[in-house]
Amino acid sequence: MKDIQELPERSRPVAEALTNAGVSGRIRELPASTRTAAEAAEALGCEVGAIANSLVFMADEQPLLVMTSGRHRVDTALLTKRLGKEKIRRAAPEEVREATGQAIGGVAPVGHPAPVETVVDLTLQEYPQLWAAGGTPRTIFPTDFSELVAMTTGTVVEVN
Repeated sequence: MKDIQELPERSRPVAEALTNAGVSGRIRELPASTRTAAEAAEALGCEVGAIANSLVFMADEQPLLVMTSGRHRVDTALLTKRLGKEKIRRAAPEEVREATGQAIGGVAPVGHPAPVETVVDLTLQEYPQLWAAGGTPRTIFPTDFSELVAMTTGTVVEVN
């Protein structure tokens, strides 16, 4: 495992947040892209559903991070209703960067400049080990459902 200072710049705040949250898994830098759930699953040799995708939406024009299983899509109409929001839409790349400090394809569940409201997909509890992005499209770290909910202080909800 790399020392925090050896990680890519965008992964360092993530590594610090993981340490501060008492997360035992450490960020790994992979030689291939993990930008998509399919790429990450292939690189790690796991099921695509065990990839905890970090998707950023705008909920009533405020950032909303949805941690969802790589095996399905988010139903924004259903999520809007379940969260009691007026409107949820996909965030534009610049909105993702502003809210998280990270680019699409590498958004981590933690390590953002300011807290982001987070939802954790109930489906993720089906996997004993999850993998989440570490701040760049080539960094990733292991976790589990309980740890993911705790580190993000996320609301557990079905998103599809």
